[in-house]
Amino acid sequence: MKSLVLLLLLLVLSIIALQCLVGTSRACHVDDETSLLSFRSHITHDPSGMLASWMSGTDCCIWEGITCLHSDRVTALGLFSQTDTPDRFLSGTISPSLAKLRDLDGFYLVNMRNITGKFPTSLYGLPKLRYVYLENNRLSGPLPNDIGKLGTRLDVLSLEGNRFTGSIPSSVSELTGLTRLNLAGNLITGDIPVGIRRLKALIQLELQSNQLSKPIPEIFSSLDQLRYLNLSRNKFAGKIPNSISSLAPKLAYLELAHNTLTGQIPSFLGEFQSLSTLDLSWNNFTGALPQSFKKLAGISNLDLSHNSLVEPFPVMNAKRIRSLDLSYNNFHLGKIPDWVTSSPNVYSLKLAKCGIKINLTNWNPKEAYFYERIDLSENRISGSPIPLLNRAENLVGFWASGNRLSFDLGKMRIAHAMYDLDLSRNSVFGGVPSSASELRSLNLSRNHLCGRIPATGFPASSFVGNDCLCGLPLPAC
Repeated sequence: MKSLVLLLLLLVLSIIALQCLVGTSRACHVDDETSLLSFRSHITHDPSGMLASWMSGTDCCIWEGITCLHSDRVTALGLFSQTDTPDRFLSGTISPSLAKLRDLDGFYLVNMRNITGKFPTSLYGLPKLRYVYLENNRLSGPLPNDIGKLGTRLDVLSLEGNRFTGSIPSSVSELTGLTRLNLAGNLITGDIPVGIRRLKALIQLELQSNQLSKPIPEIFSSLDQLRYLNLSRNKFAGKIPNSISSLAPKLAYLELAHNTLTGQIPSFLGEFQSLSTLDLSWNNFTGALPQSFKKLAGISNLDLSHNSLVEPFPVMNAKRIRSLDLSYNNFHLGKIPDWVTSSPNVYSLKLAKCGIKINLTNWNPKEAYFYERIDLSENRISGSPIPLLNRAENLVGFWASGNRLSFDLGKMRIAHAMYDLDLSRNSVFGGVPSSASELRSLNLSRNHLCGRIPATGFPASSFVGNDCLCGLPLPAC
């Protein structure tokens, strides 16, 4: 009797366990499965089998790239690759069936490279959509005029690295929930629509590497949450708009490089206490740098190169400077600024053609270990770089062409990390060390070197104009 009761008890427990298992298992919603299988059918090449798990009759919530956070509905579709893993690239188009994914919160196709077609308007009307990342594919054509139909819930629209053409649709101003708008790396023309001023929640605005033109509009007074602004590598003309001054409390990153901006650099930029990166290089700025720049105590990356700036240069209080480029202006600094020499964090220092007249043997930066790149070309620098290079163990590139350096090259230790070395047009003597063969680029032309050139593989232009170098690629000894 006891055995029968025990058997019945075990049977009841087994039934309960089976019911619990059935109750907790799930298969994704039929509309979602149909939509995703249609998406897969539009993929014509999947070399790594990324979508191999997408099979009819299986739970699509466990397919690669699919997330179901609530019940049986798909909440995210995310397929990612890396630029160095081409076997993960997908080819094909984006199926319009995405309109059936009614609970979709995020759609991510990143670095697929070979996804073609137009912008997927099938995303319109998805009531829960917040994140759209379609980066580094081959989508093309104009952005649709009614792109505002993506809705006010949309948090991120990132279309970087495609082939979109035409202008930025004015209806983008209807996406008032956006915190990030990224249209970088396309073929977009025209100007920035003034309606973008309505996107008051924007934290990041990235429009770099397009063909945008005309003056930058005065749209920034209402964008007081902006922390990241990149308008570089376009065709913007005119002056820096005054409304950018409204961003002073929070803006941390400002890049306007590679445009045709003119005028003086405005003094209000010195009031940006949160600014860590400022890049105004490759424009047509003139005049002196504002003395207000001495207030930029938190700046870590400053690039003012390739303009027509003149002295006086302010004595800055940039104790966190990590990367500085003042090259190719009309500066006559005389020496490397003390606030640079005393910084313990510099990894990139570029002061080409800055009127520096120091003896490099005596330059003693506080911390040389972290230096990765130093460019002191086209100055009047004498002495030897050997003491500096012996300390800078992580130096990747050293450029000092067009100076008055005089030292024995054979005594210079070329660090294992170094790839690029340019000592051309100096008074360097001695022979070429065999360790030079490990470099990626080398220019020792127009010095006073002698002896046989070790096997390096560099062209004759790397060695011409010396006193008595011989051997390949120059004439035999």
